[in-house]
This record gives sequence, structure tokens and C-alpha cells, in this order.
Amino acid sequence: MKVSIASDHAGFKAKRIVLEILKDLRVHVDDFGTHSEDSVDYPEYAVKVAQRIDQGDADLGVLICGSGQGVCMTANKYIGVRAALVHDAKTAALTKQHNNSNILCLPGRSLEDKPEVLKNILISWLETPFEGGRHERRVQKISSLFSSHP
Repeated sequence: MKVSIASDHAGFKAKRIVLEILKDLRVHVDDFGTHSEDSVDYPEYAVKVAQRIDQGDADLGVLICGSGQGVCMTANKYIGVRAALVHDAKTAALTKQHNNSNILCLPGRSLEDKPEVLKNILISWLETPFEGGRHERRVQKISSLFSSHP
């Protein structure tokens, strides 16, 4: 499994924790920045991961910014992306089971001091399969709404 990851400055601390968790889980990760807490614009980093997912160059993505909202909004502009903002392990599982999410968006400011919560979210999201069935029809309806790239 190949996972692409990126954050802005507000998500940098949480991203460092996520990278360690993924390393412990033996997940191959491509880190697209940022690499410090110096202020940056989150769309530039969200686009790097969203493009990898949209083009099939990565299996899954993880994006982190202060609230998680900005990177999620940005990533969801891409046809092949189903980015989900997640705060807990149960929601992480549901976004995979029902929505076949392929980018996990995390609120760095809320989770940077909660490594166990981050670990539980990541494990839940990575290990939960898409159920398909009635959910496949719904995911296809979402995909049909896009007419072109941003």
C-alpha cells in the first residue's frame, strides 16, 4: 500500500506523529511537505496529494491542516477523490465502509497532542474495507456530479 501525505504549518506537528505511526505499521509513505512550522498555504499541499490519488499514483492519502476543513475542501475538487474529515476512529471506519474514502483529512490543532487518538483513527481507516453493495451505488452518484477537473 502506498500512502501520500501532506500538511500545512498548522498540521505539521500532527503529521510528524502520523508519519511515525505509519512507519510502525510498515506503510510506504510519500511525504509531500510541508517540512516545518513556517506558514504556508494549505491548498498547495492538498493538491499534491489529491493529484496523486486522482491519477492513481497512490492508493490512499492523508492531509492535515489546522481544522482539517481546508485540505478536505481542496482535495474534494478532484474527480477521483473522496476526502473525509475525521475526528475519531468510528467515523474513520464509516468513511471507508460507506463512502470508500481515499483521503483522510485530520484536524491538526485538535489532534496534535493526542497520539493514541491519531493511531486509532489511522488503524481504523486503513484496516476497514469498503462494503460495496448499496454503498457502491451512492459512491457512483457522488462521482457522477463532477464534470471536469478544477
